[in-house]
Amino acid sequence: MTWMIIRLVLSLAFVAAVLLFAARLAKKRGLGQGNGLIEVVARQRMGRTSTLNVVRIADVVLVVGATEEQVTLLAEVDGEAVDAALRERVPARTPATGERDERPAVPAARSGSGALAGSVLDREGWGSLVDQLRERTVRRP
Repeated sequence: MTWMIIRLVLSLAFVAAVLLFAARLAKKRGLGQGNGLIEVVARQRMGRTSTLNVVRIADVVLVVGATEEQVTLLAEVDGEAVDAALRERVPARTPATGERDERPAVPAARSGSGALAGSVLDREGWGSLVDQLRERTVRRP
């Protein structure tokens, strides 16, 4: 019985070591992660299968509508205006009371920079997935 537990722990440690090695190798070769050129600034669901996305590509900010069948460019927006709008939406603490504003916060774009960034073991990636799934399952009035 004890030998089976030791074998199980050693097997799991071996699998974890192989995954860590593969993640580092993939990062060295630039696999599994973006080049930092394209960033999704904001995303809003408009219906069951449609979303409105604000995407920054280098210095250009585009508003894109997406459904299951197609992606449509809706507008090109000034990047400075988008940055100002995002700064305005971030909840600020009032110095006197320490309470937050009632305005909803815009989630910040995540960019993992650790050894596991862009891999299956990247915590930021899983957090983003959970946030997206939570967004899809929340019932709104």
